[in-house]
Amino acid sequence: MVNDDVVEHGPAAVHLPPRRTRPLHALGLRLGLALTLVLVVVTVVYVDRDGYRDVNEDGLTLLDAFYYAVVSLSTTGYGDITPMTPTARLVNVLIVTPARVIFLIILVGTTLEILTEQYRSNLRINRWRKIVKDHVIICGFGTKGRSAVNALRETGVSQDRIVIVERDPARVREAAAMGLVAIEGSGTRSAILAEANITQAKTLMIATDKDDAAVLVALTARQLTAGKVRIVAAVREAENAPLLRQSGAHHVIVSSATAGRLLGLSSSAPPLLDVVEDLLAPGQGISLAMRSAARDEVGRPPRELADVVIAVIRRGQVIGLDDPRAGRIESGDQLAYVRHSGPARETATR
Repeated sequence: MVNDDVVEHGPAAVHLPPRRTRPLHALGLRLGLALTLVLVVVTVVYVDRDGYRDVNEDGLTLLDAFYYAVVSLSTTGYGDITPMTPTARLVNVLIVTPARVIFLIILVGTTLEILTEQYRSNLRINRWRKIVKDHVIICGFGTKGRSAVNALRETGVSQDRIVIVERDPARVREAAAMGLVAIEGSGTRSAILAEANITQAKTLMIATDKDDAAVLVALTARQLTAGKVRIVAAVREAENAPLLRQSGAHHVIVSSATAGRLLGLSSSAPPLLDVVEDLLAPGQGISLAMRSAARDEVGRPPRELADVVIAVIRRGQVIGLDDPRAGRIESGDQLAYVRHSGPARETATR
């Protein structure tokens, strides 16, 4: 019995966020009580060992006392060791028999609790499968995957709309402990992505540790969704970016190139590096955000708005402010702007 709701369904295991109960703790208490009952019966029998008869007629040893306690409490009762004296029989009536009843209650109660919890887990997972849609699937829960989850939460995405696909069981348990739905398996397999209900998803984020795995995930996703789900992938090397796009990724982020640009800024323009760090740091300083254009903003130039608008998204196309098409805001436009998330950080002096 584990602290997660884990149910095998086909090739994948769905891990729902754990409840606030502590089943392992409860199971440990019951196991401790059962062992205590065994030790009590062993002690009572061994102290009065002269009142018992063994078929070997060589007297009861401590091992015989343990044997008698176990077979008696489990109602096996082979009959090779029996109480003979009135005292031994009275002990069996007053101590051993009540202990046997309590032992059976513990055993049956634990079994029923496990079956009930398994049934509830199945209900939770079936209910989740019916309602999950427009969610975000993240393949990989390493450094990139965790950062993606933090960014999604920062932008207001509910954690029940984030599904993690990860091969490492430890990472899967970590994701479930954070309140996320996690599926154990490789995103390169169509059955795993189907378990994540990819056809109803809004976005697939590929944050695998290896570029070749990212390509396979993109190909598998494109086959299942026919390009209807937006795919965003992160790769280490720039030479693999075109291959990701050919495999179906709509956007590709090259981590090595991004790191190289930041290193270059650290030497040529140190203050700009602080600005970039502010943009990337969640919950503080400045950050990038996107919102729909308000009704009273339609027809106005983006530069006249109170927010610092850096781009206009029109029918899925990003339009820079230097583009004549961005001269006036149209109905249905999305605005990418700089948002102040908290107190701005001071620029480091170099």
